[in-house]
Amino acid sequence: MGRKTTHKFKAEVSQLLEILVHSLYTNKEIFLRELISNASDALEKVRFKAQSDSGEPEIAPEIRITADEDAKTLTITDTGIGMTRDELMRNIGTIAHSGTAELARLAEEGKESLDSLIGRFGVGFYSVYMVADEVTVTTRSIEPDAKAIAWTSDGRTDYKLQELDEDRPHGTEITVFLKEDMASQFTNEAHLKHVVNTHSNFINFPIFVGEDRVNTIQALWREPKFQIKPEQYAEFYKFLTFDSEDPFDTLHTTVDAPVQFNALMFIPNEGGDPFGMGRENRGLDLYVRRVLIEKQNKDLLPEYLAFVKGVVDTEDLPLNISRETLQDNILMRKISSTLVKQVLNHLDKMAKDNADRYAEFWNAHGELFKAGYMDFLNKDKFGNLVRFNSSASEDDKGLSSFAEYITRAKEEQKEIYYAYGPSREALGLSPHLEVFRKKGIEVLYLYEPIDEFVMDSLRDFDGYTLVSAEHADVSKLDQFESLEKEDKPEALSDDQQSTLDKLLVRIKDVLGDGVTEVKASTRLSDSPVCLANPDGNVTSSMDKIMRVMSKDSSIPQKVLEINPDHALVRNMLTIFKKDENDSFIDQAANQLFESALLLEGYLTDPHALVGRVQDLLTKSSGWYVDSNK
Repeated sequence: MGRKTTHKFKAEVSQLLEILVHSLYTNKEIFLRELISNASDALEKVRFKAQSDSGEPEIAPEIRITADEDAKTLTITDTGIGMTRDELMRNIGTIAHSGTAELARLAEEGKESLDSLIGRFGVGFYSVYMVADEVTVTTRSIEPDAKAIAWTSDGRTDYKLQELDEDRPHGTEITVFLKEDMASQFTNEAHLKHVVNTHSNFINFPIFVGEDRVNTIQALWREPKFQIKPEQYAEFYKFLTFDSEDPFDTLHTTVDAPVQFNALMFIPNEGGDPFGMGRENRGLDLYVRRVLIEKQNKDLLPEYLAFVKGVVDTEDLPLNISRETLQDNILMRKISSTLVKQVLNHLDKMAKDNADRYAEFWNAHGELFKAGYMDFLNKDKFGNLVRFNSSASEDDKGLSSFAEYITRAKEEQKEIYYAYGPSREALGLSPHLEVFRKKGIEVLYLYEPIDEFVMDSLRDFDGYTLVSAEHADVSKLDQFESLEKEDKPEALSDDQQSTLDKLLVRIKDVLGDGVTEVKASTRLSDSPVCLANPDGNVTSSMDKIMRVMSKDSSIPQKVLEINPDHALVRNMLTIFKKDENDSFIDQAANQLFESALLLEGYLTDPHALVGRVQDLLTKSSGWYVDSNK
């Protein structure tokens, strides 16, 4: 055996080890990730050296993890490049970027978890002392005539170095003498396999725990796309997500600029619950050179693309970057921006190439995707991809894009009209849409509250203004011919017009503060009345959404529009002309108003309406019996 020498740790190392040993570090298993990463780096160096020498490594590259329950030891062995005596002292005896005064201050203040500190100051090896009473590193460099060296320390103040006479292959063996309370956990092979699977599953070299190879799934994202079969993608997707079905779609990409990274992303067949429990179960797994840095990172893709599952692996981030630094990292923002564009471009191509397939995607994930109305940087791409049902569709399954709507728009029409309602049937009966039905002008149907926010945010598409049918400019609609000849009654005479003006005043008096105004309508044809918002900006449906959000259950004041050409209104004119105080006017005004409230979804107490209907039916049935005698 060679001579044994004792060396003091530099002051900052001692300080660091003190922090590590006495910390309340929760995720102690991270030390194994650090040691495996170091072993992987050592193996990469051997491979690079062999390639430079135009040959293959003499010893099979591998990492072996063995545990001895009786001795309470854990050993990590690699066939990597190894270290000379000087390299060992340089790599383990000092910290390249100390910053330990800052380290100690942060640890004392408790502002960061220790895994962040380890990552920030590049001291992964020392994390082993969270679980170790003592560590021995035995290593032999690949350099010719290099001696084997043993490094031993209890992680307190000093370490011992000894040259060994034994002939051993190049590489490094780290023997961890486990603390009493750590021994059962880290000598358990099942637990060790779980830790390797979690953090180091895609390391590019075989990792054995005992006799079993653990990392059997290939890091597909690193492989050339043309070599990968669909069943390999499907296998990887199932491994990643635990889904029993194959993915709906796969997006495999390699980017060199502005940041170098590989990404393998999948779109599942089924959408999760976007506003329920699945909200936290989102994000792409972030790797740095095949080592897992963060499971389900929430910053790489915005929430409206949360249906995308997969991995991102970059060369450009430091291996042990802290979570706090991740969130502020400019490279992360560049990766995120690139990923979002790639996903949106991929969906756009799918929509153009195969509308039926895109419809499948939309039915599964459209509800969540619509939350992208807040992504102002990608407004145009988002506008291309949203879909709605339409009055031009045959049923509520039909989907239309804004671009498709434009191809069907009338000449001179520069608006895309839309209307919100609980169902296709309800919108088919909406008084606000009568003029559109009459003139054959298409209206997009909105069924979900979020659809209103989409329209409100986008405002226009390809030179066409998005306009609520409720707020349509009637003068613009008048330029279009009706599809059928209208069977309108004779226009009101001057005398009838004067009576109508008085009738509108009377109806306003009857309804009082229930309405802000009663006026003649130019948009109605089949309905006697409709309600409109007084400000003309907020739609009735958006007003309802805002009231729900503010827990306001009161009935809002509306404008009541009266259709002067409707038979009921003409009869009311005749009755009013004969007797301005006829009780039927009061009865009809209240009935029409409450019927309109019912259609709008505001009427909470229908008792008066039902009683009035029964009274009117009784009277009208008497007239009907008499007229048929």
